[in-house]
Parts: sequence; structure tokens; C-alpha cells
Amino acid sequence: MSGTILITGSNRGIGLEVCTQFARDDWRVFACCRDPDSADALKSLQAAHPRVELIQLDVTNQAQMLSLGEALKGEAIDILLNNAGYYGPPGVCFGKMDRSEWRRVLESNTIAPYMMSETFCGNVAASDHKVIAMMSSKVGSIADNRSGGGYIYRTSKTALNQVVKSLSIDLCERGIAVIALHPGWVKTAMGGPGALITAEQSVNGLKKILLEADITYSGRFYDYDGSEIPW
Repeated sequence: MSGTILITGSNRGIGLEVCTQFARDDWRVFACCRDPDSADALKSLQAAHPRVELIQLDVTNQAQMLSLGEALKGEAIDILLNNAGYYGPPGVCFGKMDRSEWRRVLESNTIAPYMMSETFCGNVAASDHKVIAMMSSKVGSIADNRSGGGYIYRTSKTALNQVVKSLSIDLCERGIAVIALHPGWVKTAMGGPGALITAEQSVNGLKKILLEADITYSGRFYDYDGSEIPW
């Protein structure tokens, strides 16, 4: 199939690879990032694939988000992929928390994906495929937490998973499937060079899930290999 996908955080890593793989399949790609002017890899992708459109969007900027919502009014979006996120400062542990950074991570990783879904759910409902996907992380799984720590990033993704579950119920009547995804431990700026898989390997699996997803997938949490992760 081909269609339209809107991706946040598209200028590097997993987001860039998603843009690349969908562009190669002749999808229309709305590639959102904070600074398109400096997104050289995206510019090269656009030059090779004219259906890629670079869009300036800071997901924590509500005015920008609403402006884009108006600009895309009436456009069907088959897949909304909320990929943008922020890990927060390294080395934060119990007894050394930074309130302002915690709020910043929650704003990027939890609140912004919800607001994107609220802003663009009408576009998704008007499409054929009707999928909203959140880039979560296995560290947000309460059942999988065996090592403790990671309070800032963990809580942002656990809260995001709850957003996914509630949206899956609230948007069911509109036929929209809402899913959480774990990309694996990927060799990106966030994952580091010691990670286990490449962005290409991760996105190969994520893409398969995104294309197969229907309403029976909604409200569930998937690893990039297609297996389900407990909440």
C-alpha cells in the first residue's frame, strides 16, 4: 500500500530512517522537525523523493502545532507517528533529581504526543489506514522494570503508554488504531554506539507493524520484532 504519513522528530536516527523507507515506497511523507534548514539528510531525501515535505515543528510549541493543523486541514493522514522525544540529562538517579528537566521530558515525551493526536485525529480518521503510533520504550513497561532508576525517562514513557490505552478507547468509534512501539536498542545518538541494532533493522520491523496495524492492534504495546510487551 501507499498513503500519507506524518512523522515528528524526522531529522535523524529512527525518524529519518522511517522517512527514508516510506519515501522509497512512494508514500507522501510529512517530515516534521524543529529546524528543517539544518536537516541536510532530509533535504537530500526530498531531492530524491519529491513527495517528501519538510515541515518546521517543535512539538512542545502549541502555536506551531495548531498552525500546522490548520495548514493540513482536510488532508488525510494514514499514519501519524509521534516519534520526537527527549531523554533528559544523563546520570540522574535517586537523590539527584532535577525538577525542571523532568518537566521538560514529560512535555516532550508525554504531553506533546497526546496533543499531536488531538490535533490530527480528524486527518487520521479521514484516511484509509487510520493509525496513530507512539514511539515508546520498553523502559516504560512497569512489568519489565527489574533494575530501577531512570525515573525521568521511564515515567515519561509509562505515562505515554497510558495515553495510548485511553486514546485506543476514546478513538475506537472513529476506527482509529492507537499503538505504542518499542524500537529496540538502536545505534542512534540516544542509543549510543554500543546498541544492539541499526536504525534500518529497527524500522524494518516497525514499518511492518505500522502497515499491518488495524483496530485489533489498538491499545497494545509492540516490540519492533512484532512481539507484544506487557504494560
